[in-house]
Amino acid sequence: MADGEKLIPINIEEEMKSAYIDYSMSVIVSRALPDVRDGLKPVHRRVLFGMHELGVRSNSSHKKSARIVGEVLGKYHPHGDTSVYDAMVRMAQEWSLRYMLVDGQGNFGSVDGDSPAAMRYTEARMRKIADDMLIDIEKETVDYQLNFDDSLKEPTVLPTRVPSLLVNGASGIAVGMATNMPPHNLSEVIDGTVAYIDNNDIEIDELITHIKAPDFPTGGTIYGYDGVKEAFHTGRGRVKMRAKATFEEVQGRECIVVTEIPYQVNKADMIKKTADLVNDKKLEGIANIRDESDRNGMRIVYILKRDAIPNIVLNMLFKYTALQTSFSVNNIALVNGRPQLLNVKEMIHYFVEHRHEVVVRRTQFELKKAEDRAHILEGLIIASDNIDEVIAIIRASKNADEARTNLIERFKLSEIQAKAIVEMRLRQLTGLEQDKLRTEYDEIMLLIADLKDILDKKDRRMSIIKDELLEIKDKYGDERRSVINIAGGDLSMEDMIPDEQVVITISHAGYIKRTPLSEYKTQNRGGVGQKASSTRNEDFLEHLFVGTNHQYMLFFTQKGKCFWMRVFEIPEGSRTSKGRAIQNLINIEQDDSVKAFICTQDLKDEEYINAHYVIMATKKGVVKKTSLEQYSRPRQNGINAITVREGDELLEAKLTTGSSEIFLGLKSGKAIRFEESKTRPMGRNASGVRGITLANDDDEVIGMVSVHNFEDEILVVSEKGYGKRSSIDDYRVTNRGGKGVKTISVTDKTGGLVAIKNVTDSDDLMIINKSGIAIRMSVENLRVMGRATQGVRLINIKGNDSIAAVAKVMKDEDDLEEAEILDIEVNAEDGTEIDNSDSEESTDPDNPETEE
Repeated sequence: MADGEKLIPINIEEEMKSAYIDYSMSVIVSRALPDVRDGLKPVHRRVLFGMHELGVRSNSSHKKSARIVGEVLGKYHPHGDTSVYDAMVRMAQEWSLRYMLVDGQGNFGSVDGDSPAAMRYTEARMRKIADDMLIDIEKETVDYQLNFDDSLKEPTVLPTRVPSLLVNGASGIAVGMATNMPPHNLSEVIDGTVAYIDNNDIEIDELITHIKAPDFPTGGTIYGYDGVKEAFHTGRGRVKMRAKATFEEVQGRECIVVTEIPYQVNKADMIKKTADLVNDKKLEGIANIRDESDRNGMRIVYILKRDAIPNIVLNMLFKYTALQTSFSVNNIALVNGRPQLLNVKEMIHYFVEHRHEVVVRRTQFELKKAEDRAHILEGLIIASDNIDEVIAIIRASKNADEARTNLIERFKLSEIQAKAIVEMRLRQLTGLEQDKLRTEYDEIMLLIADLKDILDKKDRRMSIIKDELLEIKDKYGDERRSVINIAGGDLSMEDMIPDEQVVITISHAGYIKRTPLSEYKTQNRGGVGQKASSTRNEDFLEHLFVGTNHQYMLFFTQKGKCFWMRVFEIPEGSRTSKGRAIQNLINIEQDDSVKAFICTQDLKDEEYINAHYVIMATKKGVVKKTSLEQYSRPRQNGINAITVREGDELLEAKLTTGSSEIFLGLKSGKAIRFEESKTRPMGRNASGVRGITLANDDDEVIGMVSVHNFEDEILVVSEKGYGKRSSIDDYRVTNRGGKGVKTISVTDKTGGLVAIKNVTDSDDLMIINKSGIAIRMSVENLRVMGRATQGVRLINIKGNDSIAAVAKVMKDEDDLEEAEILDIEVNAEDGTEIDNSDSEESTDPDNPETEE
């Protein structure tokens, strides 16, 4: 160590800590965060002040960007030229700032993420609104600080009349903190600020009636309001943004046309990523994407495939692409040099406070200037009153200094007044000029009184702030660009899935699937049918139901348990696929199986569930009614629907409105009709009451029908493929618990009854054999017969096969082939005609053979 040198030992931990804190505070205060008063970061403030000093204002000609950047760089901002140019460019981009501050000429980039031209090619000047951010800056309204080399002074804040922080927002990443503020509509912000000035105790909810939500430069839709409200109240929140899209037909093809995209989304990137999703088959239904944007505005066209549903494709785009994004609000700004999280009222408060300080300082500056001028005018008036003597004194003096001294001694003037008199021009000796002096003096005294009144009264200062704000609103206020969709919320699965009709099938072994109804085609009555499912040899289809994707499925098991799920949650399968085991979808016990299910539209709407009931029937003829509301809160392991007695099992469950009539059909061919009101509502754990009395121990209930439209007809089907429809009026209303009346003549040829349904001419019928063969036919092909007849052959049963399930299907004219109406059935096996008139029995409901 050389002589005279001194080593100071330091703790490296302390040194690193202090150095890092200095650096981080420098970034926070001098680079990344905006000031709450003018809403600007240092670089933006320096760009605007540099342009102001350079004289590149809104009323001047454009100047080369390189000249402006050089001015800012050399005088105020000792960083790279890129940071200055990028900041200036952003202030000139209509998709970046809600109210642009710089008027650019040349290529300033694009919403596709294209870079602006180099600064040597572009030109710029300030916009009028930026002039209003710098107005009164020369009136000592703001503090100045030394620049980086202490050679010049720059303002610490601008005396802005525009509430720039709320109007244009800000974003920046500091050390350990970041800010992300959305832009708002100028008219709304000023209305809110005026409301705050009128009432400092205004609640945030009242402010929200003026400042409704952020207003993004690119427009679009604000989807959902909870995040907006949270951001206004706390300073943090998540604002969901969606593109503005419409459906159009272009050259005969359905298209989705997007004219506005969410804020800060790169259009070219978004289109590329969407195309990649389409190519990877992650987005279905889109044939082509075209960007037709031009100087007239944005237009992105998504050309759809012919079978695509526009709404569903649009929801998929919202889900998987940047057509829906969210803006994470984080209102951190510098308050007195310290970072602080601010709600909307606090931001308005600090802006009004800043404007108040500017008005006070401006008034003080103008008052001092007026008093100085009044002081000089007093001296000039004294001189003009004694003009001959003044001239004599000046002529007698050797020089100006002596003249000033002599005037001060003679008229008791101040140095400033004496100097003004000595420098007075000869023309001011005229009578007209002397009158002007007195008029100006009177006006200045009135101005001084007015300025003092402003400084004395806060109400007047606040009134001035309001008037200036309303002037800004008149000059620059415009309509909202972003539309608010208050009802918006998270996209759910059902938004992704079309609400189309589907066939739900459940096999005997418990396999379930849903298949689009359009996969099944209509055949004529008596056809052989088409394959509905490929099941294992020992398995067969037992249940078939038609519903829509968005409905709720209630599953009722033979042990009396209830489970529920959405129809779209059932795995989709083709017409010939086996499906998925129900045990994999719901927690059903191994020795239990699903016996009935209900498709219901809503389990959330109280009015709906309180007006509906579930009627259940067991094989032993027990019925039970329970309110639907009791099934609206499911558990994963299911809930009890009915207590099933020993030796019995649940067979059927139907949804009713409380005013229906119930039909129960027996295997022996009997049926009973009674009013639903005869069965009182019970709790979920009750076991029910007798619905029909069985003829013998071998007999059992095969089905239940709930009828509320008495124009329907009753259709019955036997296991050997015979069936018919009869008028409801053929069945007289009895009390529940009776033996029933004959509904079909059961013989060895027909086999026992397997299904009872209520139908109309507009229904189709789906019949499935245990072997998996299915046939679909129109009900209108079946003529109405008496209830005690044998019926006609509906499906040709081969060998030992028999019918497993029957379901009715709504007719779809676009999908179905027209079926022929036949009165005589042709036997498909031997070609002989079956005359059904011989098999008809008495249809008299009072016939003692058919009564109980």
